[in-house]
Amino acid sequence: MAKINFGGVEEDVVTREEFPLEKAQEVLKHETVAVIGYGVQGPGQALNQKDNGINVIVGQRKDSKTWDKAIADGWVPGETLFEIEEALERGTIICYLLSDAAQIALWPTVKKHLTPGKALYFSHGFGITFNEQTGIIPPEDVDVFLVAPKGSGTSLRRMFLEGRGLNSSFAIYQNATGKARDRVIALGIAVGSGYLFETDFKKEVYSDLTGERGTLMGAIQGIFAAQYQVLRDNGHSPSEAFNETVEELTQSLMPLVAENGMDWMYANCSTTAQRGALDWWKKFRDATAPVFKELYESVATGKESQRSIDSNSQPDYRVKLEEELKELRESEMWQAGAAVRSLRPENQPTEV
Repeated sequence: MAKINFGGVEEDVVTREEFPLEKAQEVLKHETVAVIGYGVQGPGQALNQKDNGINVIVGQRKDSKTWDKAIADGWVPGETLFEIEEALERGTIICYLLSDAAQIALWPTVKKHLTPGKALYFSHGFGITFNEQTGIIPPEDVDVFLVAPKGSGTSLRRMFLEGRGLNSSFAIYQNATGKARDRVIALGIAVGSGYLFETDFKKEVYSDLTGERGTLMGAIQGIFAAQYQVLRDNGHSPSEAFNETVEELTQSLMPLVAENGMDWMYANCSTTAQRGALDWWKKFRDATAPVFKELYESVATGKESQRSIDSNSQPDYRVKLEEELKELRESEMWQAGAAVRSLRPENQPTEV
C-alpha cells in the first residue's frame, strides 16, 4: 500500500501501480464472479470486470427489463447470463448489487448458496451494518467484504471507457479463507477503481448516507432551490437565475475545483468573486453545520436506514418515487435547466 498525506493526515491507499491489473487477474483467475442485480451498479461493475479479463456472469430475473438490458449489453443467456439462483450456484464470489430493499427480500435465497469458501461482496455497508433491521447475517465460513465506488455505476463505466478510474473504498467484514484482502483489492482494481482507500462497513454506510442526503444530492438541491427562488423573487429571469445558480457551477467552476482544488478555483475568478466567496463561505458553514449534525445522528441511530427500508419496500414505491421526481422535473428551475442544456453548443444541430 502507498502512504499518502491527506492534509497532514497520513493514510494508506492502494493504487494500480502497486496492485496492477495483471495481479488482480492472477488473484481472480480461478474465481467465477456472479453479479446479482443489473440496475444502478451492476452494469458498470460487470462490464468493467469483463473487459478486464475476469470471469463474470450476471444473475437477473428472466423476462425483466434488466434481463433485456443485460442481453443488449452483450451478456448471453445460458453462457454469461442466468436466472438468479443458477448464478448464485455457479458463482464463487457473489457481488450482491441489488437495491437495499431487494437485498433484504432475496437474502434467504442468497444465503442458501453461500457455501464454505465463497465470498459475499457488497458495494454498500447498509445490509451488514443495519442487520438488526435487514436480517442479513452471513455464515461464518465465507469471506464478506465491499468495494464502494464513489459515484454512480454510469460514471464508473464512462470513466473506465475514457481510461480513467473512479476512486473506491474497500472494507473487510469477515476473512474466513485468509484471502479476503487480496480478493477484495483485486475486485476493486477489476471494477475500475482509480485508487482504493480502506474503511469499515459502518463508516462506509454512515458517510454514504450522510453524503447522499447532504452535499452530493439533498443539500445541493436545497441550496439550488433557495438561491434560484430568491433571484426569481427579485425579478431575475429564469435563464439568469438558472445560469447563476446551476449552470455556471456545474459547467465552469466545478471542473476547476476538480482539477486543482477550491483555492485554485478562487484564484482563477475575479477579485470581486474571491472577496465575496471568502467573506460568505463560513456563514454558510455555520448555518448548515447543525443540519449536518442532525443528519449524521439520524444515520447513526438507524432512523434513516429504517425509513429507507419502510419506504422502499412498499408496493407503490415506484409510483410515489415518480411523483416526487416529477415535482423536481416540472419545477420552473429544472424546466429552465432543460432549456439551457438544449442551448449548449454540443446540443445544437450542425450545419452541413
